[in-house]
Amino acid sequence: MTERHEPKHEAPRETARAEKASNEKASKSGGLLPGILKGLATTAKTATQRTHTHEYPDVAPDLPPRSRGVIALLEENCTSCMLCARECPDWCIYIDSHKETIPATTEGGRDRQRNVLDRFAIDFSLCMYCGICIEVCPFDALFWSPQFEYAETDIRDLLHEKDRLGGWMETVPPPPALDERAAEPAEVTAANKPPRAARAPREPGAARETRAPREPRTPREPRAPRERPT
Repeated sequence: MTERHEPKHEAPRETARAEKASNEKASKSGGLLPGILKGLATTAKTATQRTHTHEYPDVAPDLPPRSRGVIALLEENCTSCMLCARECPDWCIYIDSHKETIPATTEGGRDRQRNVLDRFAIDFSLCMYCGICIEVCPFDALFWSPQFEYAETDIRDLLHEKDRLGGWMETVPPPPALDERAAEPAEVTAANKPPRAARAPREPGAARETRAPREPRTPREPRAPRERPT
């Protein structure tokens, strides 16, 4: 005798039966017309209400002041330490610099060397806006800007050089105000100090003021030797 195998796919049949039962139930309750009328009533009710969607670019979005947009560069603060380029996980920061010798200003002093920034570029087609470069910068040369409208038709134009990065500094918001009881920053305190009065120039040939000689110290009397216990 040959065994009869039952069909394995029973789920489509059950779905078809459920749809057939729901259609029969809808036809008995008056058809699909009540559902259509209910949907049209909901549409007519919401059509008269004011929309909450802002049509960009006709209406600019109200972004938080510290939102992450483009990264701005303050070239005067950059020392070409390469720390941001090393820590960038996407390797999208490119820095070129050279050393410049500054001659000594005093006789017998040593010449100093400083790094001069030649190129600072960020490829925003690779940047993932993690903010690591801004956090690790020890000289506050990189800042977040809420500006986000810098899309390009050519992906190569997303490579911003230092001149364009410096132009974004105009869009960087000022830092938030300190708390009422917070201490004043050391930089502000030092800047508000009055300058020291300059000493009057000494006339040529004038003798220096001689201090009075100190009185000689009187020698101390020697102490008597202590007796050792026997």
